[in-house]
Parts: sequence; structure tokens; C-alpha cells
Amino acid sequence: MTTVQSPIWAHEGTRVQERVMRYLAADDVILDRELFPHDIRATRAHVNALARIGAFTQDEADRVGAQLETLLARFADGAFVLDERYEDGHSAIEAHLTEHLGDLGKRIHLGRSRNDQALVAIRLCMRESLEAARRSALEIAEAALEVAREHEMTPMPGYTHLQRAVPSTVGLWMASYAEAFLDDAELIDMTARWIDRCPLGTAAGYGVNLPLDREGAARELGFPRLQRNPMAAQASRGKHETQALACLWQPMQTLRRLGWDLTLFATSEFGFVEMPPEMTTGSSIMPNKRNPDLAELLRGAAAVVAGAMTEIQQIVSLPSGYHRDLQLTKGPLLRAMRCARESLALAPALIRGLRLNTGKMRAAIDAPMHSTDAAIETALSGVSFRDAYRAMADRGAPGGARTPESSAAARVSPGACADLGLAALRARLEELRESSDASVQRSVD
Repeated sequence: MTTVQSPIWAHEGTRVQERVMRYLAADDVILDRELFPHDIRATRAHVNALARIGAFTQDEADRVGAQLETLLARFADGAFVLDERYEDGHSAIEAHLTEHLGDLGKRIHLGRSRNDQALVAIRLCMRESLEAARRSALEIAEAALEVAREHEMTPMPGYTHLQRAVPSTVGLWMASYAEAFLDDAELIDMTARWIDRCPLGTAAGYGVNLPLDREGAARELGFPRLQRNPMAAQASRGKHETQALACLWQPMQTLRRLGWDLTLFATSEFGFVEMPPEMTTGSSIMPNKRNPDLAELLRGAAAVVAGAMTEIQQIVSLPSGYHRDLQLTKGPLLRAMRCARESLALAPALIRGLRLNTGKMRAAIDAPMHSTDAAIETALSGVSFRDAYRAMADRGAPGGARTPESSAAARVSPGACADLGLAALRARLEELRESSDASVQRSVD
């Protein structure tokens, strides 16, 4: 039986195909703008590695390298725009080289796939983003330490369950953020070292019939080691991204808590802090108020990272090998990393610009908040702590000449108000900073 396709369906089929191609490409080429410099750099390393095994002459590799440098410069200054003319960044690089070098440009894909090309560009981008986040976390810790040092014994209330609990200090409050962001920076460092493996040369996940100089390409790109097994490298797409976002979520969660503290303490009901005017906004209708919009957005930004992490986790439920679904991990990854970088970079100036209303902080410490100190002191006289606790609960606020300052000065347990250990935190900050700088230098070398 002979079938004949009607002219109407032929036209409709073309339209369907166009829609399918648009759907397949999605916003890949737009997303690749963030990856493009890394893709160019990895392409140069790949061509240099091909030259070392004789697949390119050194002159050919140098000509390709020069054109790649030109493309990178033109992209940086806006002369070259990565747009819908290209399917993605990979095809744009090959098109540029073919336009300027002819058949030589068509040869650059020898020994690699778009799979490992995407993997290495994303890996380089993740490494760069994690380093930026780590530097910001250390800068936030330093800003918090500065405030803690200046206000080491400045009284402020300590809260549990948002209820007044015991006298505390600004030093303790800010030192808590310094230590938390140092912990976050250390976690980022560990994660950055875990993902710092080069997938270039694994091709489509099964290797190629060429003696590729994978180790040389890895060294040129600053990777200390290879992802050796090609199938394992393919399976790591999404897995490495999820872990990178998991570690970024930690400083974002710390930032969320800081945003909560600041927005709460800036209310008229508390009045403990005022944020820098350039970091607040006016109301569109109420001229009597300023809104802590920056702190509120920093508070909400952790959700962007957490949401992207969940999105990627749902995509990577796949068998071995490459699947087109993995393209969908790129958008949430880049969005979340950009959000984390930009959010964390703003926090040091916010902390340094805070105006503290120390009078209101001290005035908020009332007599009942000294009850815990009194119970401990009573227990030291030989009464069991539980009986001393009950006596304070029954008797009410202790009398005497107790002050917020005396309470803070008596809090001598390690890490408490009178023994913050700021010097130890400063030493840890410098150690992490030196480690960070050394890591960056290795990747450059």
C-alpha cells in the first residue's frame, strides 16, 4: 500500500519540527554565556593535548589558540555575542574557528564529545563559583570579628524561643556569625577539593581510540587529578552539581539567620540596629518608614539554592550513560551559584555598616534575666542545681547589685561572653585564607 503525505501535513510537520528544535535547544545558548570563557579555555587545552600526540602540528595548535584568545577577548568586550544564531556555546566556538581557520577549525572536536566538553566547562565554572563563595564567607567572618572586637562586652539580651533568656553581649552575637561563616568556608573548601577532577577526554562516556594526553590537559586547566573512568565521569553530572549546591546552602542558611536577626532587631519594637540607608528602601506609599529589603532578600536567597538542589536531584534519577535530561541541570545550577555569589558578596558591607543602638540593647535586659546566674551561684554554695532552679522560679527575680556588665564578665566558660576566643577565630580565619590563596594559585599554575 502506497501512502502519500498531504501538503497540509508536510507544512504542519515542518512547523512541528521547528517547535521541537526550539524545545530541544531551550535557553541553552543563553545559559552558555556564563560557561563560554571556560569552554574556550578547555578547548585550547584539548587542542594543545592533541598536538602533543601528533594529531595537530604545533603551528596548527598555536593558530587555534590565537583565534580562541581573540574570541575570548571579543566576547569579553561585547564584540561577539552568544545568541540564538548558535545552538550552544560549543557550536559557537567551532563556527568561529571554522570561519577564521577553515578546515582546521572543523578538526577541533577530534577525541571529544559535547558531553565531556560540557562537563569540563561546568566543572571549571563550579570551581570558580565555590572559590568566590569561600572568599565571601571569609570576608563576612572578618566583618563580624571586627564588630565583635569593637563591642566585645557591650550588653544585649540573649533569646531562646524569641523570649528574653539571659544577659548576653554584642561580641558573643557577632562572634557566633564569625565562627559559623568560618565553618562554611571550610566546608566549601572541602567540597571544592572533592570536585576538583578533570573529566576532559572521557568523550561520550566510553573513551576514544586515541592515546589522549588527558593528564597534560588536566594540568593546563589546573586540575590536580583526573576523573579516570569515562562512565563514572558521565554519571557525575548532576552528582557534583548537587554537592556543590549543598555546600553553598550552608553559608546561605547562615546568611538567612543573619537576615532574620537584623530584620527582627531593626523593628521599632526592638530598635537594636539600624541598617545602612543605602541598603534599605522607602515605602511606595508610607513616607514614615524604611524597609530592610536587602536583609529580607538575603534571608530568602537560601531558598533559591535549596530549590535548585532539589530540582537537580529529581533530574538525575537515571541509568548509566548520557541522557538529554541532564541538560536541564544547567539552568538551576547556574542560577543558584549566581544567587549565592551575589548574596554572600553583599553581606560584609551590611555588617560593617550596621548602627547599633547599645542603649536600647542594655535597657532590654531586665531583672528576671539574671535568674540563671543566681541559680548557678546558689548551687555553688552546696545546694543542688535543681533546688536552686526551683527557688529562683518560686522567688522571682533575684535582688542585689546585678548588672548586664557583671553578668557578662562572670560568663567565663570557654567561648562565652568573657572568653570569646577572638584571637583563635582570627588565627583560624588567616589559616583558611592562606589555604584558599594557595588553592587558587595551584589552579592558576
